[in-house]
Order: sequence, then structure tokens, then C-alpha cells
Amino acid sequence: MVREQPEAIDRAAMAAAGDELSHTSEGLAAAVEALVRPSLADMGFEIVRILLMSGGQRQKLQIMAERADGSLSIDDCADISRTVSALLEVEDPIAGAYDLEVSSPGIDRPLTRLKDFERYSGFEARVELRLGQDGQRRFRGRLEGLDGSDILLRDGEGRDWRLPFADLARAKLILTDDLLESHAAAASEQAPAGEA
Repeated sequence: MVREQPEAIDRAAMAAAGDELSHTSEGLAAAVEALVRPSLADMGFEIVRILLMSGGQRQKLQIMAERADGSLSIDDCADISRTVSALLEVEDPIAGAYDLEVSSPGIDRPLTRLKDFERYSGFEARVELRLGQDGQRRFRGRLEGLDGSDILLRDGEGRDWRLPFADLARAKLILTDDLLESHAAAASEQAPAGEA
């Protein structure tokens, strides 16, 4: 059984990491993020999410990252892994053994930063809030951008919702044909001439 670490957001660790407009990590993972974020930013990477999961014999530290253009190569993953390993070896914030996993967020990615909801406006997503709105905590629909720090979403019944980012528990893009087509088009634009 795999379970995530406690749900409480460590606002102090987020502020120390320099990003008040994100829900990229919680609990001990937020302390890890505060430790590694400056070095990864210097290398040109943005953190999408850090999770510390337990279950089985070893914990797993999962780091999802990307460059500003949304790309992440295998070499980038290796560079991030070496840097994070060196930092964690010195600071040792995680008790016990753990496995480090570095990856891109993927196509049906988690939405953890306020800017993600603007960037993926027009695509379908699942959004879960910590506190309900009109008796509802889970929403599914098309992202319609932002209004300040509120996420705008139109559900399948045509209702428009203003969901406070500050109340976000989790959100994720839904794999649709539109998302796949957009991803394929972006990948072909990024491919060197002759490889598209």
C-alpha cells in the first residue's frame, strides 16, 4: 500500500522556497523542496511536484520537474538526480532508506502551480478542493483560465465554477484527444529539423 505523507501544507517551507502560488509539496516533501529548489532553478528547472511516499520496504521520493518550455530529457533527469542526491546526502532530511525517482510530469500531468491553470486553459481537468463549494469537493470540466487566484472551470453541465487556488487539494489534466493532439504538435515543433 502506498500512501502520501500528511496533507497539511507547510506554508513556511513554501515561502522559503520562494513560491506562494503553488501546491508542489507538503509536509517533509516541502522541506526537501525548500532544500533542492534553488539548485534546480539555477540549472534551469522548475519543480512541478515532490512527493514522499511510504509503503513496502522503502520510502520513495518522487520529483517531477520540467524546463520553462515544458521539456525534460533523460539527461535532465540524470542531472537532477545527481544534484538532489548530493544535496540530500549532506542535509539528510529523510529518516531511513528511500528511492529517488525523477521524471517529467507527463501528458496528463498534475496541476500544482497557479500558472499551470492558465497554461492549460481550454483542456479538461479534475480538481479537488480541501473544502467543498455548494456541497461539492470534486470537479471535472474544461479549464477556463484564472481570475486573480481563482481557477475558472466549466463543468460538463455547462456550470461555471470559481475555485479558490488556496483551497486546492489536487488537480490533474484528463487525457483527451485534444490534449494528445496538442502535445504531439508541441513535440513536433520542438524536434530538430528532419526528426518531426
